[in-house]
Amino acid sequence: MAKAKTLTFQWEGTNKRGQKIEGEMLGENSAIIKAQLRKQGILPKKIRRKSEGLFGMGGGGGGSKKIKNVDITIFLRQLATMSKAGVPLMQGLEIVADGLENPAMQKVVLGIKDDVSAGNDFASCLKKYPDQFDQLTCALIESGEQSGALEQMLDRVAIYKEKSEALKQKVSKALKYPIVTLIIAAVVTVILLVKVVPTFQGMFSSFGSELPAATQFVVNISDWLQENYLVLFGSVIGIVFGLREAIKRSPKVAEEKDKLVLKMPIVGEIMKKSAVARFGRVLSTTFAAGVPLVDALESVAEASGNVVYRDAILKIQDEVSSGTQMNAAIRATGVFPNMVVQMVAIGEESGALDAMLEKVATYYEDEVDNLVDGLTAMIEPLVMAFLGVVVGGLLIAMYLPIFSMGDAI
Repeated sequence: MAKAKTLTFQWEGTNKRGQKIEGEMLGENSAIIKAQLRKQGILPKKIRRKSEGLFGMGGGGGGSKKIKNVDITIFLRQLATMSKAGVPLMQGLEIVADGLENPAMQKVVLGIKDDVSAGNDFASCLKKYPDQFDQLTCALIESGEQSGALEQMLDRVAIYKEKSEALKQKVSKALKYPIVTLIIAAVVTVILLVKVVPTFQGMFSSFGSELPAATQFVVNISDWLQENYLVLFGSVIGIVFGLREAIKRSPKVAEEKDKLVLKMPIVGEIMKKSAVARFGRVLSTTFAAGVPLVDALESVAEASGNVVYRDAILKIQDEVSSGTQMNAAIRATGVFPNMVVQMVAIGEESGALDAMLEKVATYYEDEVDNLVDGLTAMIEPLVMAFLGVVVGGLLIAMYLPIFSMGDAI
């Protein structure tokens, strides 16, 4: 017998206090939805199947909004706050869902609430949404439930997510800011060459004399751009998207990209320190949660964000599993700073490895913050100088024939 299709139903009803509430629930038919609502103490008034739009997406426009990492972070922080305040998990999920602005995230949270109300444990409910809740988050929540310390674990996971998201934003800013400023500078230069230079060129043609070398060079570039700007634009777009697809589809290309980024000035240093910060943050969180060190290192490798550090952490895992002290295994990789080696050694000797790793994470997160601020402060005058040289050079080249005429007169 074929299994009945699970559908999404929209419902309206009243709770035990007589307050009007509404939401969505997954089920095979409206009768099952009604029974589930009554079990939750909700008196259903209206139940209707949610309409499906193009490609099976739910109607209503906002429901298809993409769920971002920041939505997950906000959800976990709010739930952790509710839990610390003594609010039961079911009620906390309902309160958090009501306050979420992203309809797609709200639907996920309501789905989790329905699964929990059906008697499933919280971690297994999260595992049903692998695109939103990664393996590490689910493992930590599961550890908290099994040890009876879900409240503390939710807080720890929320802190981990907040720190990780903040670090990601800093690194993204460090990478995007130079690219955006260079693109703006290039666009300004092209506009000058395509729109401004031809105006001067028409005036120069009436002079009937040979143009200075600098002016002729700029005019030649302007002529070429006017004839080939579509080819140039298409080539740039093609190269950018081609590299993007190659990085996505080819592990070898992605690996070479990661290695190249680490060798770049300033940006490479930011990427190295951010990888070390992730290493400390994830490992301290998992180790403090009671996850065995070897298993924790596997989670750290997946979250490293760079293939060089991923391979180094997997090597550390192999060494630790064979009985080597972690500080010696870290030193042998050659990619971690000596400070990390020393802090881990102190943590292993004192039995406070998680505390030492947290200090490492905090230190390198601050280092990344300072480097990003320094990069931003350095790029701004460089861009201004670049634009000044380009714009000033173009203006001087355009006015050279006029100066030459003045001298002749």
